[in-house]
Formats: sequence, C-alpha cells, structure tokens
Amino acid sequence: MTIHKEGYKILTVAIIILAVINLIVFYSIGDFGIWNKIILAASIIMFLMVLQFFRNPKIKTSVNPKHIIAPANGKVVVIEEAKEKEYLDEKRIQVSIFMSPVDVHVNRNPVSGVLRYFKYHQGQYLVAWHPKASTDNERTTLVYELENGLHILIRQIAGAVARRIKCYINEGDEVKQGEEFGFIKFGSRVDLFLPLNAKVLVSIDEHTTAGKTIIAELA
Repeated sequence: MTIHKEGYKILTVAIIILAVINLIVFYSIGDFGIWNKIILAASIIMFLMVLQFFRNPKIKTSVNPKHIIAPANGKVVVIEEAKEKEYLDEKRIQVSIFMSPVDVHVNRNPVSGVLRYFKYHQGQYLVAWHPKASTDNERTTLVYELENGLHILIRQIAGAVARRIKCYINEGDEVKQGEEFGFIKFGSRVDLFLPLNAKVLVSIDEHTTAGKTIIAELA
C-alpha cells in the first residue's frame, strides 16, 4: 500500500500540528500521566484517519474495449436514464458512485481512448447524493472517445466535505483503461453516462473498486 501524492502536504502539516499539541500538553502537565496518554492516543487515531484518506493501492486492470470499468471506489447510488445536457445532449444511462470518507479516493479511466472534452465548473457544495449535485456542485466533466467513435462521459463531483477535485489529463491525451486520471480529496461522487444499449452489470448499493469492477458491457 502506497500513499498518494495528494496526501504528502496534508500529512506533513498534520504531523507537525499534532506533534506541537502533544509537546504543549506534555510541558504544561509535566509527567506522562493519563491526560498525556489520552491526547497522544487521540493524535495517533486522527493521523491514521487522515492517512487512510490518501492510501493508493496497486490495481491491475484487465483491459477490455467492451467493458466500462469503475472510475471510483464507492457505493452505486444511481442507475437511471437521464438527459445529459452539457456535451452529449441526449438520453443516457447514468450510473453514480458515492465515495465515502473511508473509500480510496483515486479515480481511474473507465475506458481506453482519447480525451475529447474537459471542463471544470465552479459550483456549490451540496451533499454528494443530492439530485442536483451533478449539475450544481463544483465538478469536472470529461468525455472519452473510444476507438469505434463512441463517447463516454464521466463527471467528478465535489460534495459537502470534498472541495478539492484533481484531474491529471487534458484534452487530446490518449488514456488507458484502469490508469489513474484524478483524485477527489475526502470522498464525493462520480457520475458515468453510458449508451442506452449498454448492459449494466452492477446494482444499487453494490460496492465498486476503481479499475476492477465492471460497471457495464457495451453492445
């Protein structure tokens, strides 16, 4: 298990702050008594909680052009037909994955292809499961073009806690299925917009693993 680069700065700051707090408590109270032990234990727990936000497990993806692979770790909260208005301007099957604070926060390419569209939108910070989060929250929209010309749209959405969306690819980049393309700090939501004839292979409340779980199979 490795630590994601997005965590380096935050973890360093956390160590410094917690170390200073423990030193202040130690020199204020004196002996390493019960309160020192409580503060130290609480500090270790807090640091481990932050540390787990930035874990980055190694994933081996079985690349398949017929498959749409999960872009995020989390729980499937939406499977429905929806009109995608920003780029595709047509009805699609929307599959939404909610990333809780305890999930891995690395985002991975659901398909191989070329990134044809990328746009960052400023917005609100509604809870990620809110129906309007997909259109009103801070978000990034990415559109992949597959070898056969099909377009797959994905959207990273910030939530009430997650206010740092990172994306590492740009328009025109060739990408490979399963490779990392972004990160959402402290969890949130990722939406996929798939063709109406795609066969969805996941169900509501199912937990997904980025780069491994097959979300759907293309016709």
